[in-house]
Formats: sequence, structure tokens, C-alpha cells
Amino acid sequence: MAAVRPIRPAPPEPVGLHAQAMDNLRFIRSTMESAGSFTAVPGRGGMVMGATALFAAFAARLSANSRDWLLIWMAEAVLAVAIGLAFSYRKAMQNSTPLLSKPFRRFVLGVAPSVFAGALLTMVFHQGGFNHLLPAMWLLLYGAGITSGGAFSVRVVPVMGMSFLALGTVATLAPAKFADPLLALGFGGIHIVFGWIIARRYGG
Repeated sequence: MAAVRPIRPAPPEPVGLHAQAMDNLRFIRSTMESAGSFTAVPGRGGMVMGATALFAAFAARLSANSRDWLLIWMAEAVLAVAIGLAFSYRKAMQNSTPLLSKPFRRFVLGVAPSVFAGALLTMVFHQGGFNHLLPAMWLLLYGAGITSGGAFSVRVVPVMGMSFLALGTVATLAPAKFADPLLALGFGGIHIVFGWIIARRYGG
């Protein structure tokens, strides 16, 4: 005997409202992440980075030779990166946003070429005995990287990058004896000032 089949197929089970809402939230979050800006810029972290740079400038001023001077600033650079990442992660967690978002990756890609060029030229300049050119080069490349990466961040970040570019321009014309004061003003002072602005306007 043939099986009895309904004339009309049974309607599919309705999708639950909770599942629909979760899908909509995922879509909205993905869209905002793609079009948004990197907002986990660490304001307080920038201030801490500036404070450590002031100590580094003081220690470098008292260093015995150019090798020790360079090692102090290299250690400061590594410490600053660690501080920046730690405070960025903390701010991202507080805002319930992923740190490794598209805006963050774009920010890193904007900064990375200048950091790579700076590291390579630092080695070349030091081996060639051109340590007096390093402060200007660091300030200029750091400013260029922050300005480029800042295009994917809050508006004040590119302004900070341009401030480093301006100070780097001054450093190219200044006598070598002003190297550490200019580095203190840049990596110390500018970081502290803009870190305070970011913390006040954008939190963290």
C-alpha cells in the first residue's frame, strides 16, 4: 500500500527570535568593525610611555659611551611597545571590543613600515658611526608611522604624529648636544600631553 503524503509540504520550523537577534548583532558588529576606527589607543599607557622615556633620556645623558646610550634607548623602545600593547588590551577589554580588529590591523600596518625602517637604519647608522643622526631619524620615522596609522584611529592620533614630525625636523638642524633633550621632549613630553588628551576624551 502506498504511503500517504500531504498535498502541501510542511512549513519549515520558524527561526527563533534569539537566533535572529544574534545573527543581526554579529552582522552589525562585523560592519562597524570594518568601517570603524581603532579606538583602543591607550591614553594612560601613552602617559606611562612618556614617563619611562623621560627616565631613559636622563639615563642616556649620563651614559659612558655611544654603545651604552644606544642600548638605553633600545631598551626604552621595547618597554614602550610592551606598555602600549598592555594598555591597549586593557582598554579593549573594558570596552568589550576585540583588540585584533580590522582597524587595529590597519593601524599596525600603517606604523610597521616606519618601525622596520627605523630598526634597520639604527643598525646601519650605529655601525657607521652616525649616532648623532639617530634622534632625528627616530622622531621623523615614528611621526610618519603614527601619522599613517592614525588615519585608522581617533582624530588626535595623526596630530600627535605630525607633532613628532615637526620635532624631528627641528632635530635634524639642532646640534648633537640637544639629542637627549629633544628625545625627552618627543617620546616623553608629546606622549604625556597627547596621552592625557586621549585619556580625557576617549577614556583609557
